[in-house]
Amino acid sequence: MQFQLNTDSNIRGDERLEDVAEEIVTSALGHLTGRLTRLEVHLVDTNGAKGGADDIRCTIEARPEGMQPQTVSHGDADVAAALRGGSKKMRALLDSEFGKLARR
Repeated sequence: MQFQLNTDSNIRGDERLEDVAEEIVTSALGHLTGRLTRLEVHLVDTNGAKGGADDIRCTIEARPEGMQPQTVSHGDADVAAALRGGSKKMRALLDSEFGKLARR
């Protein structure tokens, strides 16, 4: 599985952040990562330097094998919280989608 992190100009997307993001997202998805070909994570600071509540937006796109890409977004106060929230949403979405396939 490939992992790609994209950030805007207000979030410093260095190697350390990529490692942290990959750890948070893949650990939250658990066994589901084996069914994915690629994960793309986009982090955006919606308010820039102004700050504010829930101004970090995390968008995660997962590409399951043989299926259309699935996307979720989550806004939170800091990068780690946004990553955790987005990961929880993605896990719920993938559990639902894979569950539908299993019932067929």
